[in-house]
Amino acid sequence: MAKLMAGQALAQVLVNWDIDHIYGIPADSINNTVEGFWRERENLKYIQVRHEEAGALAAAADAKLTGKIGAVFGSAGPGATHLLNGLYDAKMDRVPLLAIVGQTSTELMNTNYFQELNEDPIFADVALYHKTITNAAQIPYVIDQAIRAAYEGKGVAVVIVPDNLSAQEIEYTPAKTAAKHIYDEKLTVNADSVAEFNKLVADAKRPVLWIGKGLMSARKEVIEFSEKFSIPVVNTVPAVGIIPDDHPSAMGARGRLGTKPAFEVTQDADLIILAGTNYPFSRYLPGDKTLIQINNNMADLGKQSDIDYAFLADAQLFLRAAIAAGDKVETTNWLKAAQADMVNWNTWMDAIADDESKGLSAEAVLREMRNHAGDDDVFTLDVGNNTAWGVRAAKMNANQKLSLSEWFATMGYSLPAGIAAKLSFPDSQVWSVSGDGGFAMNMQDLLTEVKYSLPVVNIVLENKQLGFILHEKIALGQEPYGIDLIGADWAKYAESMGALGFTVTSIAEAKDVFNKVAELQANGNTKPVVIDAKIKDENPIDVAFVPVDPAKFDAETIANYKAEYNVFGQPALSEILADLEK
Repeated sequence: MAKLMAGQALAQVLVNWDIDHIYGIPADSINNTVEGFWRERENLKYIQVRHEEAGALAAAADAKLTGKIGAVFGSAGPGATHLLNGLYDAKMDRVPLLAIVGQTSTELMNTNYFQELNEDPIFADVALYHKTITNAAQIPYVIDQAIRAAYEGKGVAVVIVPDNLSAQEIEYTPAKTAAKHIYDEKLTVNADSVAEFNKLVADAKRPVLWIGKGLMSARKEVIEFSEKFSIPVVNTVPAVGIIPDDHPSAMGARGRLGTKPAFEVTQDADLIILAGTNYPFSRYLPGDKTLIQINNNMADLGKQSDIDYAFLADAQLFLRAAIAAGDKVETTNWLKAAQADMVNWNTWMDAIADDESKGLSAEAVLREMRNHAGDDDVFTLDVGNNTAWGVRAAKMNANQKLSLSEWFATMGYSLPAGIAAKLSFPDSQVWSVSGDGGFAMNMQDLLTEVKYSLPVVNIVLENKQLGFILHEKIALGQEPYGIDLIGADWAKYAESMGALGFTVTSIAEAKDVFNKVAELQANGNTKPVVIDAKIKDENPIDVAFVPVDPAKFDAETIANYKAEYNVFGQPALSEILADLEK
């Protein structure tokens, strides 16, 4: 046992839990805690952000990308409330995050002092653990308990620390039970359940495997399951990359951010296996399908839609057992048709990217990103049309990672997430993709990338509008009121911040700039890059509903959809299947 400053003991607890960096902004109500971080600076790096929201979003992204708890701090009053957007992102995406919040000194609490707030109820909804320190000796213990709670509940823990308590000396002995040898327990797999499951799969004519984040470590099992049982694979957007996107059976995601093949295979399937996902939009599937759900959380079984067969199990272990117990199925016409549908889609995406008749397309810009992406790269996406373009374009075939604001869907996510990605994976190229609306929300933290020499490539897709919302308003028959945005010279902005800025307005310029950036990175560039892509005012194709099947839709409906999105030369999945079965 030794005597040391309580704020330093707090920092040592973080280090003991393998937290190596923390985001925040100092202020008078948290200065003593920050002094503790300084005293442990060899093991705990303080990352000074320019807005607490950016720090909280970066901490959430850390947790999503690494599986380790993210950490952030904020001062009393506005520093605390600025954290909320990032904390809700972590809560909604169920990742562990620790927020240390300053408070006025104990002798000033409850006296209506400057910036004093009753902070505990502010965080009551977002945090699964929220405590206010009442004496200095508690600090390391409560921080330790908060981290445990965040890991256990996969959510946010908030510890409110009056500043005078952090400054006091305490007797401190480091705990011996940190996380280094703690592993998740996985539910066992029941053999009878696997036998029942395999029979359902064998009896199906048009089965589909629909995977979620619960299978993030199960690429091998997903591929083997698909190949053994001749089944196309659809992923949720957060699960992009589990199955390589160049695998012939990978259909991409269903929904507005997804692909035509993913919509069609799930629309035409007779059996859908929802594995490791609590997909919220499964409630909109047609009611003529048998639905199976495999999930390790009892509360999630049947939460989003009625399920015919629910299996409480770890999805990775369950698929592994099904593979071992099942008989191989030779490649079916159903899978061949799905694969052909995907080939058509990819060809069409290239044609869209090549079309400069109305200006530069986002697809062309992000195709260049994909062409320059390496096997260990990290992609961070903002919210809006850029999410659809980014999900469709990101290369996810090897060890790449992708992070986005999944359930909370907050604009302004991508730039802070890019900071987190580069800090957590310093040897990887990080690509941050934003629209001009989302980029402007946290663009001040480009300075953070500059300060810490983080050569993130920030791609800004500028179309001078909130395009995702515009599409919704048009669909509702509403006026596009409040949608237009003032443009900016984002490249010059970047240069004024100490970053490198480039502007592209054509495919030729995009090729030239991405080649130039690749050369800079190869030669050891340490400055962040902003690529200001002036793209045409055109939405990504909406594949949330794809009425092109002549067996299901009338000729006028099909013609209108094809005319709106130029969907020509793209037969319906049912037509491809019918040709194969002739």
